[in-house]
Amino acid sequence: MKSRLLGGVAAAVLALLGAVLVYSYAANADARAMAGLTPTNVLVVRHAVPEGTSVADLGESLALEARPAGTVPAGALAALDNVAGQVTAADLAPGEVLLSSRLVDPASLQTPGTVAVPKGLQEVTFALEPQRMVGGNITAGSTVGVFVSFDKEGLKDPAGSPATGRVFHKMLVTRLQRADATAESAEGAQPLPAGTMLVSLAVTDRDASKIIYSAEYGRIWLTNEPKDAKENHPPQLMRQSEVYP
Repeated sequence: MKSRLLGGVAAAVLALLGAVLVYSYAANADARAMAGLTPTNVLVVRHAVPEGTSVADLGESLALEARPAGTVPAGALAALDNVAGQVTAADLAPGEVLLSSRLVDPASLQTPGTVAVPKGLQEVTFALEPQRMVGGNITAGSTVGVFVSFDKEGLKDPAGSPATGRVFHKMLVTRLQRADATAESAEGAQPLPAGTMLVSLAVTDRDASKIIYSAEYGRIWLTNEPKDAKENHPPQLMRQSEVYP
């Protein structure tokens, strides 16, 4: 009798303990679920954004939305204050949460051997022999003077005369593709580049039209003109007598 009574008491205690454990687990699960549902503000892409877009230009393509904390991925951004100056590392699709990993320093997207085209400008490319660009020693990032010569064959204006003149000062070289071939040189001397070289400059559309016309009908020469070089506004030469002092 006594043993049955003790067994009954033990069973009741175990049942009560089990109920307490079940209740505690359920309560903790509810707490975890509620924590996961806590609204968290994140930036969400509204319109497609191409790779390389500046953070400063993202405003109209993003919207601040409240989402359950449990669904927000690590690195999600709620503001752009700490990523100023960065650009998108890949195309962004509508509906995706903006992550810090999707933004990088602009330099990391730049192709080696090139420099970025300043905002508002475009690139134009033309071919030159090395002697027309300081022996091929100009590199991306250099600033150059652009001179153009027209002879009788290149003149499209019947009233024009052969001439040489400076067209632009301190144009930025954005990229340069060197020819693979090299000219023979004396033993111990540095080989000289041979063939044509492709030069790209950062220009406005008005500048581009002048350079393209010059490349089509004249001959372009580049000078290595650093930013601190003096600008003396050289005259346009149209006669041999103007060359001599």
